This record gives sequence, C-alpha cells and structure tokens, in this order.
Amino acid sequence: MKYMSGNELREKFLQYFAQRGHLRLPSFSLIPENDPSLLMIGAGMAPFKPFFTGKMKPPCTRITTSQRCVRTGDIENVGRTARHQTYFEMLGNFSFGDYFKEEVIPWAWDFLTKELELPADKLWVSIYPKDDEAYKIWTEKTTVDPRQIIKLEDNFWEIGTGPCGPDSEIYIDLGEERGCGKPDCAPGCDCDRYLEIWNLVFTQYDHTENGDYIPLAKKNIDTGAGLERLASVVQGKPTNFETDLLYPIIEYASRVSGVAYNAGEQSDISLKVIADHARSIAIMVMDGILPSNEGRGYVLRRILRRAVRHGRMLGIEKAFLADAVDVVADIYKDVYDELIVRKDYIKKVISVEEERFHLTLSQGISLLNEEIEELTAQGKTVLNGEIGFKLYDTYGFPCELTSEILHENQLVLDMDGFNKAMQAQRERARKARQENKRIDIPDLRNLDVDKLSSNAAAKSAKIVCIWKDAQITDALHDGDEAGIILDVTPFYAEGGGQVGDCGQLIGEMGRVAISNTKKLPNGTVYHIGYVTEGVIHTGDDMKIEIDVEKKLASARNHTATHLLQAALKKVVGVHVNQAGSSVTPEHLRFDFSNFEPMTKEQLSQTEQMVNDEIIKALPVKISHMPQDEAKKQGAMALFGEKYGDIVRVVTVPGFSMELCGGSHVENIGQIGLFKIISESGVAAGVRRIEALTGKAAYEYTKKQEVVITGAAESLKTDVFDLNAKIVGLLQENKEFKHRLNDVRETVAKANSQKLLSDAKQYGDLNVVSGKVDAADMDELRSIADTICSQLKNGVVILAAALAADKVNLVVKVSTDAVKKGVHAGKIIKVAAQVTGGNGGGRPNMAQAGGKMPGKIPEAFEKAIEILESQIDN
Repeated sequence: MKYMSGNELREKFLQYFAQRGHLRLPSFSLIPENDPSLLMIGAGMAPFKPFFTGKMKPPCTRITTSQRCVRTGDIENVGRTARHQTYFEMLGNFSFGDYFKEEVIPWAWDFLTKELELPADKLWVSIYPKDDEAYKIWTEKTTVDPRQIIKLEDNFWEIGTGPCGPDSEIYIDLGEERGCGKPDCAPGCDCDRYLEIWNLVFTQYDHTENGDYIPLAKKNIDTGAGLERLASVVQGKPTNFETDLLYPIIEYASRVSGVAYNAGEQSDISLKVIADHARSIAIMVMDGILPSNEGRGYVLRRILRRAVRHGRMLGIEKAFLADAVDVVADIYKDVYDELIVRKDYIKKVISVEEERFHLTLSQGISLLNEEIEELTAQGKTVLNGEIGFKLYDTYGFPCELTSEILHENQLVLDMDGFNKAMQAQRERARKARQENKRIDIPDLRNLDVDKLSSNAAAKSAKIVCIWKDAQITDALHDGDEAGIILDVTPFYAEGGGQVGDCGQLIGEMGRVAISNTKKLPNGTVYHIGYVTEGVIHTGDDMKIEIDVEKKLASARNHTATHLLQAALKKVVGVHVNQAGSSVTPEHLRFDFSNFEPMTKEQLSQTEQMVNDEIIKALPVKISHMPQDEAKKQGAMALFGEKYGDIVRVVTVPGFSMELCGGSHVENIGQIGLFKIISESGVAAGVRRIEALTGKAAYEYTKKQEVVITGAAESLKTDVFDLNAKIVGLLQENKEFKHRLNDVRETVAKANSQKLLSDAKQYGDLNVVSGKVDAADMDELRSIADTICSQLKNGVVILAAALAADKVNLVVKVSTDAVKKGVHAGKIIKVAAQVTGGNGGGRPNMAQAGGKMPGKIPEAFEKAIEILESQIDN
C-alpha cells in the first residue's frame, strides 16, 4: 500500500480518469445553481443532475471532479465516530450516456489495487440483489474473490429527486481488531471493521417529485469515493481526523486549548468537532455563504456556534476560529486558490460572528445549566419551549445546540413551545420593521461632507459612517437598525412631503434593508437601515438596489400632487396654497388653505381636471435655473422646502410649474388614474385631500364597484337605479320608526300603570319593582321617570333583558324618599353584582348593566334587602 497525502491522492484520482478521456473540472460551489431542491451540494453528482436527466447537454460525456460537499444530517455524530464529517470531498468520475458497468467496474478495481496498491484480499464488494449484470462483470472482469461479493437490499442510491439507480460498493477490511466481534460481522455492519471507500452508482432512473422512477433515455455512471476515507486508508490512520486533511487543525486546537489529543474521550470529541467545523465554515464562507438565521446561513451559524461551544468545553475563552482559517488555507494552498485570495475576508466574517456569539455564550450556558439542575432536581425531563426560545433569541443558541446539551443530560426540549415562541417573535419583528422608527443622529462634525455626493445612476457605494443609538460604530450585525451614510447615493432623501427611497445594500458580508432615506440640515443624505443578514462595517463596498416599484409609485403620487394643486387653484380659487403634503408609494395627502369644505361638485371637477391632464400623456420637464428666474416664470414653491440659488423646476406644460427636488414620472400618462378618496378639515382654515394613483386607484374603484353591484343585487335593482331605491327605503324606514315609537309609548304607559297597581308598601315608602320591555337604557330611564313622578315617597326598581347576556338596571328615588335615607346608587350596586355586572349613581337615580338575565328576580330581592336596611338605619 502506497502512502499518499490527501492532496496527492486527489490528484492521482483526477489524473487517472483524465487519462481515460474524462474532462477534468474544478469543484463546483457549495451553493447549488438553479436547484431549489438542494440547500447545499451534498454529493459529487449533484451539480450534474441536468446532465444525468438529459435536460442539458454536458460539455463532455465523461467528466471527473473532486467535489466539496456539506451534510449536517448527522452533525451530532461528528467527533464521536471515525467517519462522520460536515464537510468532505467526493472524488467522482461520471458518464453521461457514454460508458456503463462494463468499463467502470474494472477501472475502480484497477485504481484501488494498482494505483493505490490496496491489497485485493482485503477488498469486499456489495451489489444490489437484482443486479446480475454487475455480479457477472465483477467476477469476470476483476480479480475480486467471488466469496467477497455480498448482496445488500440497500444498494440503491438516491438523494432527493433526480437521477438514481442500483449501486455497487467497495469496502476494505481494516482488521478484526476494528470489528464488533460478532460472527456475522461483514460489509454493512455498523462497526468500523469494513470501511466503504468507493460507490459505483449505475444511474438508470429519474426519481420525480411525484415519486415515480422513470427510466433514463441513456444510462449513466456516478462514482463517489470519499477523499478523507481513502486518505485514512493509504495513510494508515484509524479515523479521518488523523489524516493530513484534518489533523493539522486538531493540532492547532490543541495548542490553543492546551489540551493534548488522546488525553481523554470527551476532549478528543471536542478537538475533532473543532477541526471538522473550522474546515467547514472556512470553505462555506469561501463559497459565499454568510451567517444568518435562515437557509445556508443558518447552517453556517449553527456549525460555527457549535465549534465555539466545544472550544469552551476545552477551556478556550477567547476567539480562536478565525485563526484556524490559516491552517485550513495551508492544507488547501495548492487546491483552492480562492481560499488563499479570500483568506482575510473569510477570517473577518468568522471573527465577527464568533465575537458576537462569545458575548452571550457564557450567560446562555449558565442559564441552561441552572434549568438543567432544576429539571433534574424535580425529576422532569422536558425543558419549557419558551426557555429554549429565550436561549435562542437572547443568547444566540440554535435550538439544535440546546437540544444537544440537553441530550447530554438525558433531557429534551419542548419543540412545540419553542416553535410557537419563534412564530410570535417573527410577527413582532415584522411589525417592528414596518414602523418608521426615529434614528437619533450622533455628533458628525468630523465627517468630511465634501467627499459625499448624490448620483441617481450610482449602483455601488462605500459606507463612510454608521451609527446606532446615537453612537458612531464600526459595525452593524444581523437585526441592528441604524443610520448609514454612503460616499455616493442614488437614494432620494425625504423632502417636499415625499418619503425617502427604500431598497437594500448588499455587501460581501451582509445585507441591509433601507426603509427610508433622509437629509441632515447640512444636506448630508443618510439612510435608515435594518441589517437582515450578516454584518456590515465602515469602509465596506456595497451594491445598491433601490426598490424601483415603490420609487415609481411615489413618483406617480408626487407628480399627481403637482397636478392636484394646480387644479385646486383653478376650481376652488387662487387663494389656495399648500399647507403640507405627504407622498408615499401607497397614497398622497395634500393640505391646502381654504376656510370651508369643498362641495361635491368641486371635488368631482378637480378629480376630472387632473385625469384630463393625465390622459394627455405630456412629458414632465425637469430643468434647473436661478431661483428668481423660476419665480418670474410662475413656478410655485413647495411647503417647507428650502431652495438654493439654482433650483430644480418640474413642469407639466400648460398646467403646472413648481420648484421641487422630488421624484417624478417622465410622462404624466404614467400616473394612470387619479382618485380622490376623502376631503376633510384638519385645522382652522386648512383642508385635506387624500388621493390614490395608478394601481392603488384602480383597486380602490374596483372594490367600490363590487360593493355597489352587490348592494344593487341585494335590493333587486339596477346599479343606476340604486340611489332612488335607497331613498325610498330610507323614507319607509323613517315612517316605520315613527309608528314603532307610538306603539312603544302606548306599551310603556300600560306597563307603568300595571307596575303602579302592584306597588308595595315598606313603611311609608311606596316601592315599584319589576321587569319591563325597553329597547335601551334611555327607554328604561324614561319608564322609571314616568312611574316615579306618580309616586309620593316613591322608589322605582326596574330591569330589562336586552339579550341572552345583557341586562339593564335602573333605580329611581323620589325627593322625599331620599330625605328618609334611601340611596339609589347603593341599591343598584348590589343588585347589579347579582347579575354579573356593576354600576352606581346618585341618591336619586342610578343605572347599571349585567350579564345574566336569569338572575333578575334574585337581583330584585337583593335590592329590597338593601332598601329595607336603609329604612331601618
């Protein structure tokens, strides 16, 4: 067996197949291209799925690669077994409708036994039970001992949707001392004796999303051989971690921690985890993956924080992962040029994320340990999901990390509770981001404003200043909201009533959602940003993406505001002047001087005039001229706006001319439709119009049409006759109300007389109590007043049940009864409590509400008790 370094082994493989007509390609990125079914590349064949299915033509029918891969399905086993890793390389040779089993089986055997000089008597082969063709080739075209060929049902390879088929694996017997000792130990056993080092996949089918297996038009070959596994064999190492592809990182972690390798089982696990994870995160960041709370970024963050935790378990209190990149880069210095070129950037990304996690890790672990101790003391086994979420939200613990620590203590996390808390937090965050929060401005006197500029065509810029909570800082992290100044900006700053542009800034290390753009008194433009992913720093170069749809919507509303002001001067009068405005992507609001509401005719005429101009589709002219000249030409100034000597003039030919620095459409026809939705007063002599344009105006009118049409159908009339129908119904309703009131008065008088005839004597007091029909509290009080006016020394206690869960109560006391000590408020308070309500009032009159009509008789009894007690006193 010939010793080879990991890099030599990779090169040996690639050269072998290149000599056999294979196109040698570099590894693809870990980020899948145009494949939403994969989060990251996890197999050597994954980048070639379109070639296997025949959807795309490959550059060559024979290709060989050493593909970098990441899998995290068994992340808890990393460091605990000899072979589990998150990152690994898969050596592969692929045939797209070219050669098949007849060629690839002998090549695999030849490479292992001749090129690597592995002992043939130690190699075993497994095949799919129904694959007789593979068995024949193995026994006739290679020197493998037929007694070392076994049939396994799971020899069928597939990963998600896409190409798949039976496979044939090659194992090497590492010796009895590595086995489990069972008499039936053989390839496929879970022990470490038989190590799979090669997998020949004979892709014959396309596994569709519907679960079907469709035969491929051309048969293909997909070979996968784990580089680290092969390296452990040719280097004679017991695990992948002792190979030169990983062990230098273990040595680094050992030096930093002061813990020797092979000093203890648990410390060895932590050293292996760090080595694996450090290599993974370096390669992931190299491929453009950045820490975040979703997708690939979350996988990266999870791996990094897991490595930091294991560093803590070894006693490493300081940041250490960034420096491990130097070791990783040295291992792959002749393989991945981009790792060397981007090394400083990779270290910076890792350093920022690691330091961020370090800030809260100790507190989080302390809190979790306290919870574990309490659960253990109480004999419980499940950690409350809300506590798990607090660890995630406050201390940055991925739930998997919390679960792993709990698992080590024979405990579990309540995932349902965790997920509910997570969803609630996402809703809060979404609502918070929608608010336009105030960003306090720090001391910016040292900022060189002469080097700042605005350029509508700018596509990128450099961050020159960042602040948070009124303090200048060098960095913002995921979730931070702050102010940002760029050296050049295409964003329109809030002014002239128009909201600032929004969009996003995209850097190599992070993304920022810009929710608004504003201007300082000295003219400096700043952006209100929310870091949605990663981290940004002062000095970072950022790609700029303005939200074009919102910008155009704001432009429609802003140009429409100019048209509206001009129309109002023509319809309402020349005295109309702007008193304020608001222009957003959603709507426009225009405040103007006028001492009386606009009539319906004026509103209709104004709206029609604006739309008539829009239909003309005239170009909007933008020009710059001295302020005095602009005013001489009749340009109007916008409210609250400050202008320099040279002003920007926005003109709609023949209709409107204003001084304005805002965003506008190029042609007024782009406004589409103008619709006034309200006119109201906001202050003495100031009226307000709110209006919509474009799509928003169309949607508004469409909703109105649906309502009106529905109303017409309900009233069984035509839309154009709807108003007359409604007027008629209103008149009928008015007449019915008059008749109903007459009936109620008659009934009330009859009820009053009946109640009066049933009056009872308590001492010299005449007391009337009873349940009556009353539509509301006003009617109930009126009945009580009528009865009480006819009583001397009178007390009236009435109740009305309005619904199954609503009661009204009234107590009325005559003046002479009040003098005898009767208090209506005290009586009703107790009575109302019986019906599940409360109330009170003056000595002569009180009212209350309740919830239980069935308790009215009991309430009367309690009221009489209180009344008698008042008389006795």
